[in-house]
Amino acid sequence: MAHRRHEAEAIAAVFRQNASGVSDRDRFYEMQRPCCRLIVVRSRSSPVAEPRLFPLLTDLLAKPVVPSGLLLPDEVADDDDDDATPGGGGDGDDQSFSDVMRWLDEQPPRSVIYVALGSEAPETAGHVRELALGLERSGARFLWAVRRPAGHPSGGALPLLPDGFEARVAGGGVARAGWVPQVRVLAHAAVGAFLTHCGWGSTVESLFRFGLPLVMLPFVADQGVIARAMAAHGVGVEVPRDEHDGSFRGDDVAAAVRRVMAEEEGRELARNARELQKVVGDRARQEQYVDDLVEYLQRYK
Repeated sequence: MAHRRHEAEAIAAVFRQNASGVSDRDRFYEMQRPCCRLIVVRSRSSPVAEPRLFPLLTDLLAKPVVPSGLLLPDEVADDDDDDATPGGGGDGDDQSFSDVMRWLDEQPPRSVIYVALGSEAPETAGHVRELALGLERSGARFLWAVRRPAGHPSGGALPLLPDGFEARVAGGGVARAGWVPQVRVLAHAAVGAFLTHCGWGSTVESLFRFGLPLVMLPFVADQGVIARAMAAHGVGVEVPRDEHDGSFRGDDVAAAVRRVMAEEEGRELARNARELQKVVGDRARQEQYVDDLVEYLQRYK
């Protein structure tokens, strides 16, 4: 299990000096070395599941490293002001999301794939276009939290979508710029899968909280390794990307979405996701991790 070439090149950048004159890697170690007594890791791992991991990290970093558990979101209520995924900002931020929720209410159970690439994925205009083409060609129902690429002005129409895209997918697909209540959407009975950048927070919310299978489109940092780990668990499909520049094609997005949403493989992925959710997302076990963490904090205060 390893990073792709384009992922490794991006990670290598954190070891080089940036405009501040200090590398991100050196800044991290300088931060934790003199003043940090304890390091907390938000992880699905535990000393029971992986008994060698935390002693190894403790040895490497020369101070205690303890798990916090997954820190799962609270149960969703109708009036929750829950976590949200940013789209492009500006024109969509003040709109009520009730029309989209009504659209979800009208869809068959597990028939919609929710699409969101987080707030920091370095999307380009080309990425947005290929993703749009892939969603359209997949034939799947979708709800897409669209985020504007860096440098693209706010306001006006949704950013850089192919001409006529919204008209062609009308009824079967919704693209929404602005803020989307992600936890509430993932909890909806109509949502059957998640197309994600595989940030750890989104992976926790969708897979470990709700047992949804994944279509995975990682961009930076640990996202590629998380995607490969989830593929190894049989709970998701990764969209193929060019090894060198990280580009992807709409046809490959469409094929990955169909595998999860329309083919027999998707049913197996969904079963695996539900089974993994039962094991990893056990709330009593997760609360025990938090209780243990509180004891550590009291001990090392």
